[in-house]
Parts: sequence; C-alpha cells; structure tokens
Amino acid sequence: MVDEDKTDESFGIEVILPDDGKKGPPCPHGPTLLFEKVGGGNKAGRRFYACSACRDRKECNFFQWEDDKVTEARCLAREVENRSKAPPFSQQQYRVRFRKIAAQDDKLFCKDCQLLLLTDEHLAHGAHKIIRVNVSQLRRPTALLRPLENKKSNAQYLFTDRSSHFLLDAVAALGYRKVLCVGTPRLQELIKMRNLEGGHEAMESLLLDIDFRYAQFYSKDEFCLYNMFNHHFFDGEASNQVLEAFLTEAEGQKVVMVADPPFGGLVKPLASSFSQITQTWKRMQSPDRASADLSMIWTFPYFFEPRILECLPSLVMLDYQVDYDNHPMYKQGKSGRKGTPVRLFTNIPPRDVVLPKDDGYKLCSKCDRYVCALNKHCAKCNVCPSKDGREWKHCSACEKCVKPSWRHCQTCGRCALPDHPCTTESGVAAGCFNCGSLDHKRRGCPEKDGRRFKMSGGKPGKKNKNNGNKKKKPGQQVGLKHKASHRSGAARRTRKAAPPKRK
Repeated sequence: MVDEDKTDESFGIEVILPDDGKKGPPCPHGPTLLFEKVGGGNKAGRRFYACSACRDRKECNFFQWEDDKVTEARCLAREVENRSKAPPFSQQQYRVRFRKIAAQDDKLFCKDCQLLLLTDEHLAHGAHKIIRVNVSQLRRPTALLRPLENKKSNAQYLFTDRSSHFLLDAVAALGYRKVLCVGTPRLQELIKMRNLEGGHEAMESLLLDIDFRYAQFYSKDEFCLYNMFNHHFFDGEASNQVLEAFLTEAEGQKVVMVADPPFGGLVKPLASSFSQITQTWKRMQSPDRASADLSMIWTFPYFFEPRILECLPSLVMLDYQVDYDNHPMYKQGKSGRKGTPVRLFTNIPPRDVVLPKDDGYKLCSKCDRYVCALNKHCAKCNVCPSKDGREWKHCSACEKCVKPSWRHCQTCGRCALPDHPCTTESGVAAGCFNCGSLDHKRRGCPEKDGRRFKMSGGKPGKKNKNNGNKKKKPGQQVGLKHKASHRSGAARRTRKAAPPKRK
C-alpha cells in the first residue's frame, strides 16, 4: 500500500526539452511542452504534453500523455478548437485594416472588443463602448489597450516611464541601434516616439509578443506574434524572415534583446527560446563574430537567479530595480524590500551599465560596478552581497552574507528566519511547522485546530469559506494548498485531468 502523504510531498514536475528539436502537439498557443512527473528520489514518472503559455486550464485545457495514441477524430477536433481560439484577423489583415484606419478622418476604437474599427463597422458595435482616438493615441497602444490580467497565463505588467527611459538610455549609451523587444511593448513605444521627436540618433525596434492586439498598430517589420515559451511564430516562415532581417547588423548597427517574460513562467523554456534567438543572430553575422553572443537584458525577480544562471551562466544580475505601472507591489519605494524584486540579468559587462545616482545607486570601485546605495561591500566576501535592496550582514559561521532579518540557527547549521522550522542534516523538517515543537509533526499537532480557528475567526468545526475546513473533493489532495500554489500549472493539470477512458 502506497503512503499517500509521502507520495504527495515528493511529487514534482520537470519540463523536458528534447535534444532532437521534436515539437509537441499543437494547442492554441503553439507547440505544447513535454513535462514529466517526478517522484521521490528523482524517480522518473509518466510524461505528458501541456500548454507552454498557460497555467490556467480555463485558458487552455490541453492535456495528453506522451504515450497516448491520438485518434484522427481527436486530432480534427483539436484543429477546430485551435482555429476557434485564433485571433479574429490574420496579421496581414490587421495591417491592411491599420492602413485604412490611419487614412480615416474618424478613428474609432471599441473598448469592449479591443478593436480599431473601420468606418462601416461601428454600427455592428452599437451596443459597445466606442471612443474616438487620435494619431498620438495610436502611437501608444499600451495606454489604449486593456492589460491582460490572468496571472496564470499572460498577465501584462507594463514598465513605468522611469524604467522604460532608463533601459532605452542605457542601451543607446552602449551604442546599440536595434532593440529586439520581447514582451516589452512599452519600450517599443518609447523608441518610436523618440524617433519622431528627433534629438536622438534613430533606433530600430521589433516587438515579439503573444498579444495579437498589437498587430493593429504596427507594420509587419515592427511586430510579430510570438510565444516566448516555445519559440513559436504564429505567422510561420514570414515572421522568421522578419526576425532574421532585423538581427542582421548591417553598417555596424548593434542589436540588443530586452525581454520581460511573465514572472510565473518557467525559466528553462524561456532560456531555450532566448538561446534559439541567439543562434539565429549568430547565423546572420560575419564569420569573425561566430564566437560572440547576442547582447541580452532579461528582467525577472531576483530570487530566480540560481535557475537563470543554471540555464544561461553568462548572465549577471544587476542591482537595478525594475518597476511597473499596473502592478500593486512591484513599484519603487514601497516598504520592506525597497519595492520591486525585479532585476536585470544581462551578459553585458556590469561595469558598462551605468545605474542612475538620482535613483539611489552608486559605483563600487572594488566590484567595478554600480550597486544599490544600501548594498555595502563586504571585505570578507569581497563582493557587494545584497540581492533585495537592503543592507545584508556577514555571518562568520556560514562564511557568507545573509539577509538582515536572518539569524544563525545552531540546530540547522545555517542562517534563516528566527521562526523557521528547523531541519535535520538530511534537510527533513525536525519539528512541527505549526507550533515549532520538536516532539511531533504538523499533522499531529494538538494546536492545529485551535490555531486554524484563531486565524479564521470562525467556530471550531463549522464550515465556512475562511476556516479552511472544507469538504474534501473526490481525488483532491490535502495539506498541499500552499505548496501547490507554487507549482507549475502543468503539475496542477495532472491532478485535475485524467487520461480519457478508452472504450
């Protein structure tokens, strides 16, 4: 008999990137990714295909075991579903519409459909909210379009003007004249507007984004519908040719890629896509530059640093804090961690990227790079150690610098928060996560029900939406709510989706 608790705690999901370049079966977001359920002791489990872009099954419910034999009828049904979820117009049709709309006296935009309208289309949208837009608004689609908000799929958080101007000023100062904007529509807008204003050397930009709505505002040489999690161009070879032409550095026009993926995205597929873009760039260069790499700036939370460096060891994390207009927490100057945890990961030499002193950065002469003002150089570590914007402290026992709120634990032999659950040498929790006692585990804690009642504000034993005493659904795993929230959507899909019964 299998111990269910042990199975649950050791369960995990690993994304598999095939060496032969084999693509998974398609879903509405392009080729799916191959995942593997991993059991205790890294035992290989069953493999399955799931959507690369969405963790929410309401957005994309594709699921297929790798060894499933898919019938022709099922394939045809998938093709019908994929077409039903495609954009209302092709990229070519969007471009034709844009030229016509630009020539119209009245430029109309349907806020309900998020669509620029031709003159004869407004009657069909009579019950919708329609507004008139001018040419300057057409140049700033991020201010016109409603940001996507599903955090489990393609939620859109937009750079503030502060971060946008810094990134553009930084790459311009380093001599880059072409910017490949991967998921950075606001940076694309700023480049276009600066070119119109004059006073700066003209720059080129190409936006790669999975949001098809941007196709309404840009020409074929300025936008490609692209999924950065599987390196898929929805317009096929036509978009590949646009990318190749853009990556060609004619007349000394240096190219830099600036990518801003969704924060919940898997690092491994992203790194693979960025590496494939780099390989395309290399093919476009002269033989004497075959050993060089495409310059890259990847914005991502600092706590993903180990995973990013494991996939792309040439990258270095900078102290610059990237903030966003429409994110409730990732903004400059918020409490505790000095606001946003998003940083820049780049293969550009750190000493070459000048961080603005007015925003609280300084030059560390010993590290030969710009760092946050509170990031003090440690003589023992010989580095400016802080990752989160606070001043870190050196622990002699651990022989490294740690966060200021951490304390050295003699039981664990490492630094951690004062109220952390202690672990044994094997890394297994030595006591109760609920009350801290070393005599029992959380599941057997006598205070468990009382603490739950105190936190929820309800009556013991009474079921309500706050006290966590919900009835277990068939097949539902218990005690894993917190852990499951940090797993990939693919992991959750394996629990919800069972393979189809065969008749």
